[in-house]
Amino acid sequence: MAHQVDRVVDDLHSAMSTLKDAMRGMPVHRNGFKAAHDKAARAMGTLSTELLDARPALAN
Repeated sequence: MAHQVDRVVDDLHSAMSTLKDAMRGMPVHRNGFKAAHDKAARAMGTLSTELLDARPALAN
């Protein structure tokens, strides 16, 4: 199970990096997109941290 958690966290990191690269040059301050992006990025950071913290419990 811990291996699956590692894969999920790696996939989250990859997806967020791809999103960051895709946003280069975009006018992100229009229509509240920046706030929505920041909220989603913060939620993904929280999720990945909690998954990594739970990894030892899932290993059993």
